[in-house]
Amino acid sequence: MARLRVVTIFDEDYQVLRQKARKVNRFGPELARLAEDMLETMRESHGVGLAAPQIGLSIRLFVAEVPEDMEDEPHAGETHVFVNPKIVKVGREEVEREEGCLSIPGIYGDVWRADEVVVRAQDVKGKPFRLRAKGFLARIILHEYDHLEGILFVDRVEDPSTLHTYEEDDDGELIPVPVEFPRHLIRPVQQPVLVRK
Repeated sequence: MARLRVVTIFDEDYQVLRQKARKVNRFGPELARLAEDMLETMRESHGVGLAAPQIGLSIRLFVAEVPEDMEDEPHAGETHVFVNPKIVKVGREEVEREEGCLSIPGIYGDVWRADEVVVRAQDVKGKPFRLRAKGFLARIILHEYDHLEGILFVDRVEDPSTLHTYEEDDDGELIPVPVEFPRHLIRPVQQPVLVRK
């Protein structure tokens, strides 16, 4: 396995993050290795999800993992690989929660997302599957699916002035500190995430 370079919105080649990713047509060992490398990169970067555009590949692939220590989450400890995913249903209940992104390092903001999602996808061998996800896994799936559509979490933050980073205070506690995020890098979206095909 290998750790891969993560493309950030501040890099010269960031446009891959803004493109709609292409369908995967070739399955097998090479794709499986790529997914394993993505999982390793995600874990070493302390992330919970990683989409192929974030490593410079404009293909419809992402990985997701809910940490084991999130014991209150229904999918704690689960690891998933999604190839050619399609969101087929989202729950009616939405939850606002803080999000960050490996491609926007050190920046955080609150995003409303559905608390339940049904996704159809393929595994690395091309076998189709369907998954109903709730809670944190649903959020990860929706966040990573956005990456395949060229959407970043900052595009879904209702008020960009609330974007923040964290700094330590005199007691060593992390406190949120507002940041001036470049407005030209934000592309506000209002469209629904549900895609029927």
